[in-house]
Amino acid sequence: MAQKILVIEDEPTLARLLSYNLSQEAYDTKVIDHGGDGLQEALQQSYDLIILDIMLPGLSGFEVLAKLRQKGNRTPVIILTARNAEDEVVQGLKHGADDYITKPFGVAELLARVAAVLRRTQSDEAAADIAKSNEKVIQAGELRIYPEKYEVVLGGESIPLRPKEFEVLLYLVQRPGVVVTRDDLMNIVWGFDYIGGQRTVDVHVSSLRKKLEMNQQSVQIDSIRGVGYKLVATMIKK
Repeated sequence: MAQKILVIEDEPTLARLLSYNLSQEAYDTKVIDHGGDGLQEALQQSYDLIILDIMLPGLSGFEVLAKLRQKGNRTPVIILTARNAEDEVVQGLKHGADDYITKPFGVAELLARVAAVLRRTQSDEAAADIAKSNEKVIQAGELRIYPEKYEVVLGGESIPLRPKEFEVLLYLVQRPGVVVTRDDLMNIVWGFDYIGGQRTVDVHVSSLRKKLEMNQQSVQIDSIRGVGYKLVATMIKK
């Protein structure tokens, strides 16, 4: 069965370009040109991937993305941003985007990023299915992680994390006190074929660090300048 992709883009020429090239790769593609309508479509129908422009009528791409994640919709999202608009990229990643493409872009780059995100999603789903059959708890200080449930509890309080934040934290917790490079995190969490830069890692770690520090000081993520990150806890055990 063809994988389904929802394109939310109001610029007619770009929308046709996206639809045509995705269809040529045998993706089942639907285009919507309004933010609010795109949100309703994404919530009512099941899609394998959403390509989402930032500038939209009705609701902006950021608003659409935020509402999707608030409602528990975890469909992977690639945002379309303007060239050199780093603030858009950062904001999109913080809202839960899985990847981004800067306009203008080439067809080859578009198709490569789409394929990479879909592969990562399938891999994540397969790993989740395996984890369900082997329930365990990982503890670091006051932090308790339930890998098969994607749940994190710190000091007795549940900490809501986005999927990639959870995966970054899990990888660090499994290596307490060990410096993990940005490249390692990029390859393990986003995959070897991820095209984005290390800024993606930094944004997720920054957000994760703030969520941890709001609740307890017994667990923290230290930055090792020019290298990467390590998790420090007052007590580590599994």
